[in-house]
Amino acid sequence: MVVSIHQPDYISYLGYFYKMNKSDVFVFLDDCQFSNNNMHHWNRIKTPAGELRLKIPVEQHLGDLIRDVRTRDELGWKEKHLKTIKMNYSRAKYFGDFFPVFKELLTADYGNIAALNTAVNTEIARRFGIGAKLITSSELGIESTGEKRVINIVKALGGNEYISGHGAKAYQVDEHFESEGIKLVYTDYSPIEYRQQWPKAGFLPYMSTIDYIFNCGFDFDYVERAVAGKLKESD
Repeated sequence: MVVSIHQPDYISYLGYFYKMNKSDVFVFLDDCQFSNNNMHHWNRIKTPAGELRLKIPVEQHLGDLIRDVRTRDELGWKEKHLKTIKMNYSRAKYFGDFFPVFKELLTADYGNIAALNTAVNTEIARRFGIGAKLITSSELGIESTGEKRVINIVKALGGNEYISGHGAKAYQVDEHFESEGIKLVYTDYSPIEYRQQWPKAGFLPYMSTIDYIFNCGFDFDYVERAVAGKLKESD
């Protein structure tokens, strides 16, 4: 059984869902430490002027877990994000297919940013047709840290293969996974090109997945084919 793990990021990029689609179980790591540098509370969209960051104001303290961080909804950020997204994507081919759903998801009440991100990303995964079982790490009650925690989560789920992001190469050791009967592999995703608005401005990779959805719909087969094509070219 293939397991992957990632923090619940805000409307994450296509590679997030690509890794999820390659997994039998995907774990939203909601009980790890919140980081202002990671994309727990921000992401990118494309505008006529280039990349724009959408950032969620949060109430957090040093050492808070993602599931303990509150979004500051009283500042009206949800309305601002929706207005900005509508202004930049209303003419995109599939805007009307998803924007009302996204608006309903975003404007619901959540106790923390992890719950919001998990709800949004779960619905996107469902519409992409991704069949992985989606759970949160807080359901498992595993308190180890770092590489050991990853191994313990995979073992708790009965996994024998773990798909990792490349950033974890700094602290993960293949032999540590092998000794526990787990095959460690790294995602083979690299940014793909697809139809974006304002093509004369050039293609912008690593945009939020909503950039792909509004422009191309929920055609995840295209994502799989495009990644496979790039891998074939690199062989």
